[in-house]
Amino acid sequence: MTNERLRGAIATHSLTLSDVAERIDVDPKTVERWVSTGRLPHRRHRWAAAKLLDTDEAYLWPETLNDSAATASSKAEIVSIYPQRCLVPSELWSVLLDGAQHAIDVLVYGGTFLIDEHPNLAQQLTDKADEGARVRFLLGDPHSAAVAARGAEEAIGEAMAARIEMTRHALRGTIGYPGVEIRSHVTTLYNSIFRFDEDMLVNMHIHGSRAPQNPVMHLRRVAGGHLFDRYLASLDRIFADAEPVPAG
Repeated sequence: MTNERLRGAIATHSLTLSDVAERIDVDPKTVERWVSTGRLPHRRHRWAAAKLLDTDEAYLWPETLNDSAATASSKAEIVSIYPQRCLVPSELWSVLLDGAQHAIDVLVYGGTFLIDEHPNLAQQLTDKADEGARVRFLLGDPHSAAVAARGAEEAIGEAMAARIEMTRHALRGTIGYPGVEIRSHVTTLYNSIFRFDEDMLVNMHIHGSRAPQNPVMHLRRVAGGHLFDRYLASLDRIFADAEPVPAG
């Protein structure tokens, strides 16, 4: 059985089988067998290929979800689980933000609590960009149906859109700043995601319950695990479809 997911991912990145083979240091015929016969590569090569193709190992090879080693690695990614976001120690947010050197990704609707906890967040983000970090901040579109639905669900109505506008205003100095991208999305938000290098906080949303009352999972990326990369892939897809927030 052919592996069409792998074939498609290679084509999407405008690569050839030989390109993939060279990048992950295997014979081109080996990569050809992965595609044409569906052969499962060695774990090390799966990880390398997934990283090269900017996707999840389990997407390219769904059978790995039954791999006991992958299951163990995914469990190892879970650092802690907090029953409510308000129980996440405030110093943890600061430690993760201050320690990030390469990537800061935020996916929220409003995220006003970040501004409340970090009044100088805009300056912190531009400072991180100056130091070489890539910053991506995704806010809900205040005029979207998804935001209106969440406002109604949480019984706060237009206050949800107002929170987004507040965060936009607080981050106005970062819009257009080199290394910082502020975008607006219209997706249904199943989870708010906060990524700081290899650490991630996932605020899981529960119907009818406000975000501060909902659980947060602290993940740390582990080779062979699926959780961190699966959530990051979701954020990447939303970012790709989001629109830049205009200056002013």
